[in-house]
Amino acid sequence: MLNKGKREKILAILENEYHDRKTALNYHSPFELLVAVILSAQCTDERVNVITARIFPRLNTPAKMLKLSLEELEQEIKDCGLYHAKAKNLLGMCRMLHEEFDDVIPKDIETMMLLPGVGRKTANVVASIIYNIPAIAVDTHVFRVCHRLGLAEGRTPEETERELQKVIPMTKWSSAHHWLIWHGRLVCKARKPECSRCVLAEVCKSKL
Repeated sequence: MLNKGKREKILAILENEYHDRKTALNYHSPFELLVAVILSAQCTDERVNVITARIFPRLNTPAKMLKLSLEELEQEIKDCGLYHAKAKNLLGMCRMLHEEFDDVIPKDIETMMLLPGVGRKTANVVASIIYNIPAIAVDTHVFRVCHRLGLAEGRTPEETERELQKVIPMTKWSSAHHWLIWHGRLVCKARKPECSRCVLAEVCKSKL
């Protein structure tokens, strides 16, 4: 694990580089964001935005989405990875949200995770953006980048989240989540990290 000075330097550089970056998903309501994040699992944000631009004008509330059969919803999102499972989870999420929570997304992360299709990463993202609750959602980008940098060593997203919570000030958890995601998308890519143009090259333990 890096010492405190190196961690602070890495975080300062990331903040300077990505301080104005937010989620790349397009949405106009908490429900739309939740749907978009569920769809984003193993699917690019660009693809999700194409799908949601097509469906949200008609399917932007739990009640509207519940009017569709499973097969109909599958057809609506079939250009998204894992669309069979996602359609089933979306309908289950809408039903629970409509029947048990009056269409209001629960503010509590653990309660939100009771919704079908909502894991810890999804709940952290939504709680952070909608309710300004400090949270670090560990997706594939965050997991990859923080391990390459040495900010965390956990073998699972859950372990990594706990480690990051210890080394990043709580006031910056949600922002740091976006810094790490964007760095992973734009520079520290999975197959070919662009170390030659990385702002963290001098402090990265994994520089190629």
